[in-house]
Amino acid sequence: MSIPVCRLLAFHVELIWSANTSKSLTNHRLCVPPPSKFSLHYLRKISTYVRTRATEGAYPRLYWSTWRHIACGKLQLAKDLAWLYFEIFDSLAVKTPEERLEWSEILSNCMTEDEVEKQRNQLSVDTLQFLLFLYIQQLNKVSLRTSLIGEEWPSPRNRSQSPDLTEKSSCHNKNWNDYSHQAFVYDHLSDLLELLLDPEQLTASFHSTHSSLVSQEAVVALSFLIEGTASRAGKIYPLHELALWQPLHAENGFSKISKTFSFYKLEAWLRACLTGNPFGTSACLKSGKKLAWAHQVEGTTKRAKIACNTHVAPRMHRMVVMSQVYKQTLAKSSDTLVGAHVKIHRCNESFIYLLSPLRSVTIEKCRNSTFVLGPVQTALHLHSCDNIKVIAVCHRLSISSTTGCVFHILTPTHPLILSGNQTVTFAPFHTHYPMLEDHMARTGLATVPNYWDKPMVVCRENSDTSVFRLLPPCEFYIFIIPFEMEGDTTEIPGGLPSAYQKALGQREQKIQIWQKIVKEARLTKDQRKQFQVLVENKFYEWLIHTGHRQQLDSLVPPAAGSKQAAG
Repeated sequence: MSIPVCRLLAFHVELIWSANTSKSLTNHRLCVPPPSKFSLHYLRKISTYVRTRATEGAYPRLYWSTWRHIACGKLQLAKDLAWLYFEIFDSLAVKTPEERLEWSEILSNCMTEDEVEKQRNQLSVDTLQFLLFLYIQQLNKVSLRTSLIGEEWPSPRNRSQSPDLTEKSSCHNKNWNDYSHQAFVYDHLSDLLELLLDPEQLTASFHSTHSSLVSQEAVVALSFLIEGTASRAGKIYPLHELALWQPLHAENGFSKISKTFSFYKLEAWLRACLTGNPFGTSACLKSGKKLAWAHQVEGTTKRAKIACNTHVAPRMHRMVVMSQVYKQTLAKSSDTLVGAHVKIHRCNESFIYLLSPLRSVTIEKCRNSTFVLGPVQTALHLHSCDNIKVIAVCHRLSISSTTGCVFHILTPTHPLILSGNQTVTFAPFHTHYPMLEDHMARTGLATVPNYWDKPMVVCRENSDTSVFRLLPPCEFYIFIIPFEMEGDTTEIPGGLPSAYQKALGQREQKIQIWQKIVKEARLTKDQRKQFQVLVENKFYEWLIHTGHRQQLDSLVPPAAGSKQAAG
């Protein structure tokens, strides 16, 4: 039997990050590692504390008001940081689009902070799973120097021998290395299990004994991280369903009488069965279905890799990986993308349109490119990118180690500015395509609330607002998606902020005045031709200067023999 760490990787852009991750918070600092109070020592104390407060909204469901009391009163965390962790975990829960839209409507109707807090107090999360969530933030607890440059994640001592995306050297980027995720769980399995034990099963120093017993509830909670199958090609089950399978009781120490597991037998069984994630990035690149979405242009795309596992993966583990797309315009609205986790790596000087509802998106080490995305249901994360423009509706945006990037976004949460960023620009979402509102409804994303202009700086070296700016209205232009599709959306969802709408109106007025001047000039036929040539030449110079000529040239349909493959 194999038990891959599927859920751990599937949730990587949603919960494994430096911030992990109201008002615009620019004065709160968050170290690159998680808060020291998220150490095993303190989490064990919290685990004991919540069980003694079961009647006060602490166990088995932990309510926001109780977590606020623990985080702010006992761990000395800022309230906004406490909410950030709680909200991120709550957003991982399986919810229908209708439930997500209902919550957005509730928040948009709140007129004061007190009203918002009253609504938050009604939220609760699974207590034991939340403790696991806080503990696995230790994935980020690494050398500060190396974490700032993005080379050590999640653990500097877990060196993988897996190939990276170029297949030329060992993979040192832990964001893409699911082998390190497996190693983390393997190395910390005892701690994870002890964190879930009832207090009477622990010594005074919060350690297990040879006779410690693990409850069924604890194993159910561990299913948050681990799931598996009885055979490599079999159905995927959560851990607790596999553990309760009769033939395995002797191995994992389950007792039908006490309804508990032997701690040491359960741990030994898990260690023996733990294996790599068959639906992770590495597996997708190695054995996933290759997609011929990119063109062969002057030999520049021979290294391009686009692969998916949607033909074999369960719905929540569908993945599309794109790497090393160079100097191209790539546009897709495909069933392959619907609900997929999209990983984009080392794509340079390209324009990429992925116009389908997406589960999550990670963009890494890309340069001089534009990404137009369909609604992203959970997290959109950028790391180590330069001169990138991203246009998207997303539940959450987080960025780290970026330079000169522009984000036109619509989001119900504060964008998270992590470590290492320079010259970040935020702007309102400024485009639409015919299926956009339908795709937003399918992902549970509404037009309000929208916090595109209220980012949260959550890193040590950038504790002020100088790291980002809001795009001045005078620099704002509408973005046109140059593809025909079926659908009913004909305008930007939610409209534009008044200042930007006013700037567009003033610009349109200038165009009308210019057209009137030209018309009243009463040019001769030859003069009109000369004037047209002059305008076209100036426009051509502008296209070259801004880099838009490449985008227009790449929109020319390919020859019949080099059409993009369907998928």
